[in-house]
Amino acid sequence: MSLNELPLTDEILVLDSGSTDSSVAIATSHEARVETRAFSNYSEQKQRAIELAEHEWILLLDADEWLSQELQERLQQWRQQSPSADAYRLQRREWLLWQWQHKWSKPVTPIRLFDRRTTRMNSVPVHAALQCSGRVETLAAALLHTGEADIHSKVEKINAYSSGQAQWRSSRRFLRLRILVYPGFAFWREYLLRRQFLNGWAGFIAARSAAFYAFLKYTKAYELTRKEQNDQSLE
Repeated sequence: MSLNELPLTDEILVLDSGSTDSSVAIATSHEARVETRAFSNYSEQKQRAIELAEHEWILLLDADEWLSQELQERLQQWRQQSPSADAYRLQRREWLLWQWQHKWSKPVTPIRLFDRRTTRMNSVPVHAALQCSGRVETLAAALLHTGEADIHSKVEKINAYSSGQAQWRSSRRFLRLRILVYPGFAFWREYLLRRQFLNGWAGFIAARSAAFYAFLKYTKAYELTRKEQNDQSLE
C-alpha cells in the first residue's frame, strides 16, 4: 500500500506487529500514527486497529492492497455525499503472478469502507472478514491487490493458511468426503464461476492453487483428528 494514495483521510493509522524493516520509518515520514501490537491472529489484529482509530468511518487496507486512480476519485465523490449504507464492498482486482486479472473475471468484493459502529471482524482465524449488521453496498471501482509475486510465495501462503484453517473445528465435518470431492469443486468454481479461464495460464494456475489449498486444508484437519484420536486411545 502506498501512503501517498491516502490524501483524503483525516487520519492514517498503521498497526505494526514488530517489523524489522523500514516500515515504521516510512509510515512516520508520511505523518501516519503508528501503533504496535504483537501478532496473535488476523481477526484480532485488524479488530484492534479498528478500535484504535479516532474516527467512526474507516477505510481498512492490507499492506498489499492499493487504491486505483478510479477508486481514489470514487472515494472523493463519496466523501462529498451523505453515506447511503453502513458499509461498502470494494471490487478487488488481483495480480496473478505476472498479470492483472482480466476485467471480466469475477472479482472478490470484501468490505473495506465501513462505519465501525455497525461493523466488526468475525472470529475466523484465517481469511477473517468484516461483518456488518446494517446496509451494505458496493462501490464500482477497483481495489488493487498485489498478493503473491511468484508461485513460490503462493505455495508458502497456501501452506501457512491451510494449517491455520485445519485448526478450525468447523472444517472437520465429513472430512473424508471433503478430501475426495471439494478440491475438484474448488478448481471448477475458480476456473468457471469466477471466470479464471479468461486469465490464460495465470488463471489456470490460480484455479489449481485453490484446489491444492482445499486439499491441504482438509487433509491437515484429518491428520490432526487422527492424531487426537490416537492420543486419546493411549490415555
